[in-house]
Amino acid sequence: MSSFAIDPVELSKALIRRPSVTPVDAGALDVLIDVLTPLGFEIFDLTFDDPAGEPTRNLYARLGNSGRNFCFAGHTDVVPPGNPEDWSSDPFAPEERGGRLYGRGAADMKCAIAAMAAATAEFLRHQGADFGDSISFLITGDEEGDATNGTKKVLDWLAARDEKIDACVVGEPTNPDQLGEMVKIGRRGSMNAWITVDGVQGHSAYPHLADNPIHKLIALLSALTSVPLDEGSAHFQPSVLQVTTVDVGNAATNVIPAKAEARVNIRFNDLHTSAGIEKLLRGRMDQAGGGYQMRTRVSGESFLTPPGELSAVAAAAIADQIGRQPEFSTTGGTSDARFIKDHCPVVEFGLTNATAHKIDENSRTDDIRALAGIYARMLERYFGKPA
Repeated sequence: MSSFAIDPVELSKALIRRPSVTPVDAGALDVLIDVLTPLGFEIFDLTFDDPAGEPTRNLYARLGNSGRNFCFAGHTDVVPPGNPEDWSSDPFAPEERGGRLYGRGAADMKCAIAAMAAATAEFLRHQGADFGDSISFLITGDEEGDATNGTKKVLDWLAARDEKIDACVVGEPTNPDQLGEMVKIGRRGSMNAWITVDGVQGHSAYPHLADNPIHKLIALLSALTSVPLDEGSAHFQPSVLQVTTVDVGNAATNVIPAKAEARVNIRFNDLHTSAGIEKLLRGRMDQAGGGYQMRTRVSGESFLTPPGELSAVAAAAIADQIGRQPEFSTTGGTSDARFIKDHCPVVEFGLTNATAHKIDENSRTDDIRALAGIYARMLERYFGKPA
């Protein structure tokens, strides 16, 4: 049995039962609203419908209107489960087996949201609702999608209200194997580039009458991949460029195609900006002969919350609860922390990520309860109010 007034495992189950595949909410936010409202939170149920994305429901909830505002952030949307027949149990019918809770979103990241709510209730049980500062929740249904109508829109709404967040913990699953291994203090930037080379179609037996774009594209890609982008920085691994596809669409064996296309993905560290990366790519390809078109899309810039108060609070809370000293890391993909970092210091800490997005996604039930304890210790340390 849980000692928490809100059982984080039972709340996790309630959230998992809602099939909230991006951008559908399916009542997931209502589950959270139903536990935050009795704690005294003011609820702002926010739907944004920028036509560039799908209409999306979001939640901002705040307790208190003074002092420092500590925010828990995350998402209730999940990726599609795939074929339910491939799962050992229904992905949206949570099931405990062998000390683990199974269901879509168990790792990424409904159980972390449940732990946040349980931690808040535990903190308020000791301190009372009028403890002099503020706690907030920023929960989106648009993290696993294109993020058009999610966290960024909520942050813009807060800025328009002159409402400030002073520190934020995002509950993404940050640990490779064991709870407490890793706190994310930054993320690499991410850019996709589409490269097109035009040629002249012709018979492969008469190449002098054609112009093979594949040969040119190979030279361009070689120029991009033959030299590393950098050797890393103080808090980041080296930036990486990976060719993710090369497409010609040529079903014939004796035809030189008229066009060749490739796509590359770049994960870049704090030595670069996206504009600088694009300039670097164009420079290398121009030196290799040019003759290409390129368009880019940036998912997020690299960012770093330098080790300081917030990361120290997180590390101390982890040590308090489970006796482990976490590594401060910037590995992994992108998250909504890339938007929050423009507003306040942000770190990410949640459960283990080994089964995120996989068939039979799961989390240890002991870890879910321990995570709730860690989040409660974070609140105590941040506000200087030990239980």
